[in-house]
Amino acid sequence: MKVVIDAGRCNGHGRCYSLAPALFDADDSGRGVVVGDEVAADQLDAARAAIANCPELAITIADHSATQH
Repeated sequence: MKVVIDAGRCNGHGRCYSLAPALFDADDSGRGVVVGDEVAADQLDAARAAIANCPELAITIADHSATQH
Protein backbone atom coordinates (compact mmCIF):
# COMPACT_ATOMS: atom_id res chain seq x y z
CA MET A 1 0.00 0.00 0.00
CA LYS A 2 1.07 3.53 -0.73
CA VAL A 3 -0.33 6.90 0.31
CA VAL A 4 -0.27 9.88 -2.02
CA ILE A 5 -0.93 13.56 -1.34
CA ASP A 6 -2.27 15.71 -4.15
CA ALA A 7 -0.08 18.77 -3.63
CA GLY A 8 -2.48 20.92 -5.61
CA ARG A 9 -5.30 20.21 -3.15
CA CYS A 10 -3.33 20.33 0.13
CA ASN A 11 -3.74 23.60 2.05
CA GLY A 12 -1.47 22.65 4.96
CA HIS A 13 -3.96 22.00 7.75
CA GLY A 14 -1.49 19.47 9.17
CA ARG A 15 -3.97 16.81 10.17
CA CYS A 16 -2.14 14.10 8.23
CA TYR A 17 1.20 14.58 9.97
CA SER A 18 -0.52 15.12 13.31
CA LEU A 19 -2.48 11.87 13.04
CA ALA A 20 0.15 9.76 11.28
CA PRO A 21 3.64 11.20 11.86
CA ALA A 22 5.29 7.96 10.73
CA LEU A 23 3.68 8.41 7.30
CA PHE A 24 3.57 12.17 6.76
CA ASP A 25 5.67 15.25 7.45
CA ALA A 26 5.42 18.93 6.57
CA ASP A 27 7.32 20.69 3.82
CA ASP A 28 8.76 24.20 4.25
CA SER A 29 5.29 25.68 3.58
CA GLY A 30 3.53 23.48 6.14
CA ARG A 31 1.91 21.28 3.51
CA GLY A 32 1.86 17.54 3.97
CA VAL A 33 4.37 15.25 2.29
CA VAL A 34 4.56 11.47 2.32
CA VAL A 35 7.44 9.88 4.22
CA GLY A 36 8.64 6.62 2.67
CA ASP A 37 7.30 4.48 -0.13
CA GLU A 38 5.13 1.92 1.61
CA VAL A 39 2.53 1.89 4.36
CA ALA A 40 3.33 -0.88 6.84
CA ALA A 41 0.42 -3.04 7.94
CA ASP A 42 0.56 -1.59 11.45
CA GLN A 43 0.20 1.94 10.00
CA LEU A 44 -2.92 1.32 7.88
CA ASP A 45 -5.31 2.59 10.57
CA ALA A 46 -3.27 5.79 10.94
CA ALA A 47 -3.23 6.25 7.16
CA ARG A 48 -7.00 5.82 6.99
CA ALA A 49 -7.47 8.31 9.84
CA ALA A 50 -5.37 10.88 7.98
CA ILE A 51 -7.37 10.30 4.79
CA ALA A 52 -10.69 10.63 6.62
CA ASN A 53 -9.62 13.84 8.37
CA CYS A 54 -8.15 15.71 5.40
CA PRO A 55 -10.49 18.67 4.73
CA GLU A 56 -9.43 18.89 1.07
CA LEU A 57 -9.61 15.11 0.41
CA ALA A 58 -6.03 15.42 -0.85
CA ILE A 59 -4.84 12.01 0.41
CA THR A 60 -5.42 8.68 -1.27
CA ILE A 61 -4.20 5.17 -0.62
CA ALA A 62 -3.62 2.52 -3.26
CA ASP A 63 -2.43 -1.04 -3.51
CA HIS A 64 0.17 -0.41 -6.18
CA SER A 65 1.49 -3.99 -6.10
CA ALA A 66 -1.35 -4.99 -8.42
CA THR A 67 0.09 -2.72 -11.12
CA GLN A 68 3.71 -3.79 -10.79
CA HIS A 69 5.14 -6.46 -13.06
